[in-house]
Amino acid sequence: MDKRSKIALYIIGAVIVFMMIAEVTKPKALNWRDSYSAADKIPLGCYILYNELETFSKGEVLVSEQSIYEYLKKVDTLTSKSLVFINNYINLDGEESKALMDFVERGNTVFISGNFFYGNVLDSLNISIERQYSNLYTKKSESKFTSPSLQKNNRIFKDVIENSHFVSVDSLKTTILGTLTTKDEDDNEETNTNFIKVAVGDNNGQFILHTNPFAFTNYHLMDDKEDYAATVLSYLPKQQIIWDNHYKSGRKVITSPLRYILKNTALKWAFYISLFGLILFVLFRGKRTQRIIPVINKLENSTVDFTRTIGELYYQYGDFTNIIDKKIQYFLEFVRTNYYLDTNQLNTTFIDKLAIKSSNTIETTKALVDYLVFLKSKNNHTEQELIELNKKIEHFTKYKL
Repeated sequence: MDKRSKIALYIIGAVIVFMMIAEVTKPKALNWRDSYSAADKIPLGCYILYNELETFSKGEVLVSEQSIYEYLKKVDTLTSKSLVFINNYINLDGEESKALMDFVERGNTVFISGNFFYGNVLDSLNISIERQYSNLYTKKSESKFTSPSLQKNNRIFKDVIENSHFVSVDSLKTTILGTLTTKDEDDNEETNTNFIKVAVGDNNGQFILHTNPFAFTNYHLMDDKEDYAATVLSYLPKQQIIWDNHYKSGRKVITSPLRYILKNTALKWAFYISLFGLILFVLFRGKRTQRIIPVINKLENSTVDFTRTIGELYYQYGDFTNIIDKKIQYFLEFVRTNYYLDTNQLNTTFIDKLAIKSSNTIETTKALVDYLVFLKSKNNHTEQELIELNKKIEHFTKYKL
């Protein structure tokens, strides 16, 4: 790893460490998202309420994590139960509305607290709701109970509130349990119904409807509104409660593995540590790994080129005798190396052995050897003799080379 790559990796590692430190030390921004989920401890979650709900329940609090249509098909209906919905809005389709109505007609209770309700349930109960769209979250309102004995639990909601109220109810079946009082810019008070009970069927089934779900959030329960929320829930019969955790604005939906990891503190830190360890591994592994060895080409055998150059020099100067002498020496060395024959005596015995080992005829071998002896006996040679010697040697060695 070269110096530039190491510097780049060090910079990347330093940036990641800095980001991790900044992430850990920075103050977390307060999350004001509407949630109403039992698991959320944010201001508009229902963590506190859910953990205190056993006070109002006969037995363990059940939790519904699926649509009410699917859940009510599995729940035990032999004993009466109270089903609790709390969200900024409740939207039920036709099948869900029918399942809910059947559940109530069998003698059960459904508690709904929301700014607005959608679906066939409201039509069946002859109820309509209106939201006050002006000055959202800032218009002060007072939630009151109609019972004189409960007036001490009335509360004023100054902030973090949306004001909704019922504009029409079925007076024959509906009992008004609470009201909502607001003031306009001229301090003129306006009082509307925001908490009712609607009797359904002949088995003491009932809907308890409330239009201020903010009252049950962590924010207001820790802001001296817990008595108001407890009083509202006290209208539920003392029976087992089913907590809805499906129809929630803050219902957790995991869309990717990485999002799930980063939302979980333990998994998030495991991911960061693994990433940091991987960077360290790359850094130290790079330092310990041997540098790339440059490729060195093997030396070329220039003997042939050198010999050719020398031969050309001899040929240009007309020194045929020297060239013939070198060619004879080279040929005899070839015989000694390849056929293991003694070349000191170029006699008949030598000719016979050379012919056999070289796979040449006696005539060809004898002609070559005799010509070698002839040339060795002369002191001066011609170009024609050099050419003839070269032809005979090439003819003799063509099967070997």
